[in-house]
Amino acid sequence: MKHFRVSFIVTLVCLAAAGWWGYEHTGMAGALTAIGIAAILGVMEVSLSFDNAVVNASVLKTWDPFWQKLFLGLGIVIAVFGMRLLFPLVIVAMAADIGLTDVWHLALNNPTEYSRHLTEHHAEVAAFGGMFLLLVFLNFLLDDEKELHWLGHIEQKLGALGKVSSISVMVAIGTLMASLQLVDPARQMVVLMSGLWGILIYVGVDMISNLLEKEEEGAGNVGDLVKRGGIGAFLYLEVLDASFSFDGVIGAFAITTDVVVIMLGLAIGAMFVRSLTVYLVKKGTLDEFVYLEHGAHYAIGILALIMLASMKFHIPELFTGLVGVAFIVASLYSSVRHKKQQALLEAAA
Repeated sequence: MKHFRVSFIVTLVCLAAAGWWGYEHTGMAGALTAIGIAAILGVMEVSLSFDNAVVNASVLKTWDPFWQKLFLGLGIVIAVFGMRLLFPLVIVAMAADIGLTDVWHLALNNPTEYSRHLTEHHAEVAAFGGMFLLLVFLNFLLDDEKELHWLGHIEQKLGALGKVSSISVMVAIGTLMASLQLVDPARQMVVLMSGLWGILIYVGVDMISNLLEKEEEGAGNVGDLVKRGGIGAFLYLEVLDASFSFDGVIGAFAITTDVVVIMLGLAIGAMFVRSLTVYLVKKGTLDEFVYLEHGAHYAIGILALIMLASMKFHIPELFTGLVGVAFIVASLYSSVRHKKQQALLEAAA
């Protein structure tokens, strides 16, 4: 419980702030409504980002204490204020060609108009985040050096494809080209550019990591480099967190257009995701449940496809969250079975 103590404190502060904000605008009824919505958004954020916590933990567990503390400290500030507040403002500012300060006033004084600007550019955001998350999944799946396979022979065969250079990027670009059919022809070019930026950011983190870690033994792809910690690895996890936050931020506007309540609610969820990450690292949960990391990556792959599909179709956030939870639960069940089988084999030996 100690790992979640700060999260509960932040939750109380954020709910109190949401209540005060609602009370200032519409009295006691507004306060109760704001508190309820902030709580709902917090739960939604945790459900959508649980697989993010598992992947973060799989990376952080091999980092040195300095980089762990930096990610869990500075990282939460970036996650809450950078990704859940500032980034949506930047999107609207660029799309509407108005100043950032004006966008902030728009968000506070005319949240419906702010929401309209943000949702109008959902396709570009989905293409960017979807491509980055898809590459995270593909580089895990198409890994010929991976020894443990959740799906057995099928996953082993797919992993063998990792011997082909840049196959993950090739598959990602092919998926992006196919997904362009989901948007209007007039918007296909801007969506294509957004998706390519998502791919370039992923590859760029790989390049930065190589430059910073080139003297390290075994420096290579992102998957190898992030295991040691460093600036490149820190950037990798921050962009990963950003990709997860996109859908949550835009989905939040289906519940409320109040940008302050949205930020407070998503901040609660982001804090619990960080605490969950710490818990998984400290307790060695990933070493005990060996397929949990697999389930998280498959959930990320599905989330990437859902983000791309959402460029045309409305997909409820509840469905997205339940799909991720389903993969996590399935991987936990497989891990428990694997653990029992290993115990029986050791007893027989």
